[in-house]
Amino acid sequence: MLTAIVHIDTDADRIPEAAAAIANIPGVSEVYSVTGGVDLIAMVRVREHEELADIIADRVSKVEGVVRTQTFIAFRTYSQHDLEQAFALGIED
Repeated sequence: MLTAIVHIDTDADRIPEAAAAIANIPGVSEVYSVTGGVDLIAMVRVREHEELADIIADRVSKVEGVVRTQTFIAFRTYSQHDLEQAFALGIED
């Protein structure tokens, strides 16, 4: 599974509509409205690199109100939740 974190700048008056449209794109697991240097952050999870182009370049960037995107591809995932589950395997309470 490949995970991409996509920073998205939008027209200010289109943030909610753009977020909803992006959230409906297959492969996009979450969309966050955030503070800081970008308007939205989307999490994209796919099986093949080629799917990233289909989703980000061909779909997300063409949503009405999207001005620009910047994509970060994750190498590894570090999550306390994942670590707790891994250590709990096979252990009964």
